[in-house]
Amino acid sequence: MSHDAVSPKPVGPGAAFFDVDNTLMRGASIYHFARGLASRDLFTTRDLMRFAWGQTVFRVTGSEQPEHINAAREAALAFVAGHGVDDLVTLCEEIYDDTMADRIWEGTRALVQEHLDAGRPVWLVTATPVELAQIIRRRLGLTGALGTEAECVDGVYTGRLNGDLMHGPAKAVAVRALARREGWDLSACSAYSDSSNDLPLLSLVGDPHAVNPDGDLRRYARTHEWPVHDFRRHRAALKVALPAAVAGAVAGAVAVRAVRHRRALSLR
Repeated sequence: MSHDAVSPKPVGPGAAFFDVDNTLMRGASIYHFARGLASRDLFTTRDLMRFAWGQTVFRVTGSEQPEHINAAREAALAFVAGHGVDDLVTLCEEIYDDTMADRIWEGTRALVQEHLDAGRPVWLVTATPVELAQIIRRRLGLTGALGTEAECVDGVYTGRLNGDLMHGPAKAVAVRALARREGWDLSACSAYSDSSNDLPLLSLVGDPHAVNPDGDLRRYARTHEWPVHDFRRHRAALKVALPAAVAGAVAGAVAVRAVRHRRALSLR
């Protein structure tokens, strides 16, 4: 935690809103989900490579790139099209338990727990699919989750979004509507994010916090005297290791391809 970080101090009845990717969880949740799909032979090597590159950049820079977000969204929507909602939820639960549970930032988890211990509602607000967000919510014992919704008809995904991606200004719109419905005073609410893309949400509440912030958000937070929490370690080492990380992603993809080739030969 950085020197200027403080514990949350809401001034009255309200809720706490947490982003997921790089705020609550290390890296992008949609990438971890894609990796889980690949390990189950439900994603191609090319798909995994695209996700791996986006994840490498995301971890090293701590920033979200629109092209990575769009690629993740399009790939995820293409995969779910034609699949049953219940089947995908079961798969999400397996993948979360196998590859995502141990990627929760301990420092952010402690911030969440402070709110829970104080009896305040805690909601996730994330661009990740709402089904995955709901699983994270249940596993961590949180109150609710707002996420990107994929359209489904008769229990089957169509491959289209139901509304907009829950990203940037859309988060603020959704939280404002939720607060109105629940009767929360937004000036008494808290919000946590790593990205300057979430400034509309952070500016909406009375107690905004920057967590593992990108450069723009860090500067804005310090200018406005917002608490800054940084739970990352060895960022310089990560930047130096970028070529190795990319090489590792390539090696992993080659290994996956080799395993599939051996399986194909064994079935002949």
